[in-house]
Amino acid sequence: MLDMQKGNIVIIGSGLIGRSWAMVFASGGFRVKLYDIVKEQVSAALEDIRKQMEELKKSDMLRGTLNVDEQMSLISGSTELKETLEGAVFIQECVPESLELKRKIFSEIDLHINDETILSSSTSCLSPTKMFNGLKHVKKCIVAHPVNPPYYVPLVELVPHPETEAATVEKTYELMKNIGQSPVKLTKETDGFVLNRLQYAVISEAWRLVEDGVISPRDVDIVMSEGLGMRYAFLGPLETAHLNAEGFKSYCERYGEGIKRVLTTFGPVPEFSGQVAESIDEALWDGELNKEDQLNARRDWRNACLSRLAKLKNEMKNN
Repeated sequence: MLDMQKGNIVIIGSGLIGRSWAMVFASGGFRVKLYDIVKEQVSAALEDIRKQMEELKKSDMLRGTLNVDEQMSLISGSTELKETLEGAVFIQECVPESLELKRKIFSEIDLHINDETILSSSTSCLSPTKMFNGLKHVKKCIVAHPVNPPYYVPLVELVPHPETEAATVEKTYELMKNIGQSPVKLTKETDGFVLNRLQYAVISEAWRLVEDGVISPRDVDIVMSEGLGMRYAFLGPLETAHLNAEGFKSYCERYGEGIKRVLTTFGPVPEFSGQVAESIDEALWDGELNKEDQLNARRDWRNACLSRLAKLKNEMKNN
């Protein structure tokens, strides 16, 4: 086991991402302290985590070797930051995506941790340089960007600050592997990291296709879920191309000119506002049902699908 097993994992923020991270770490047998500033928020989070675990157990999707009660016994809540940080070996920050808020909480944490504690952020696109500059423990700071929700999607992007020690990256990588996630290492900062750069490219072209009247919002989603998504659940875009020809070089030779021709037609970056946004939004709702109920139902369905897909992928890897 890692040395981290001897200390606590601290989750800063008890929203959806924080709860999911707490479940991931507990499934790996780690003691978890879940921090938030509002006591009722922490209590609600712990209740929701138990509910999620019990549902996962019923569907045989609970991660780890421990049962629900054993995993729940590893998770505690707190509203006192200094007390929460005692014995912390790894901190996963999950507060809202605000640079000012994150810098404020990092400055407070920086006062109460030792030189061995790793401070990690769940930010989806804020740069490590902007978040961690000026901190005393900057060498122990790193971004560990999960995919929402991390319990169901294992990818974690590890993005170091220019002053982050190599040992911090390696320890974080080892920890993520230990709890069943799939970490990747970025060797330098880039705006949006990697997942969001790829995701934004897809969203941008989907928008343009709808705006140009080529396809409906619902059908463009089907192109992904029943087409590209089927491939990409197991293969990335580069290996997909590799297998669609006699190797990647062959793919470039065969399709390169066509790819370049199509890329020149993509047009400017959309504004992501106005009538197109309204038409896409309208197409994605069922107008006769409560919107909050719709979102909750679809999120539950998404999570169930992702759980089953993760199980299938593990079975495929072990065969």
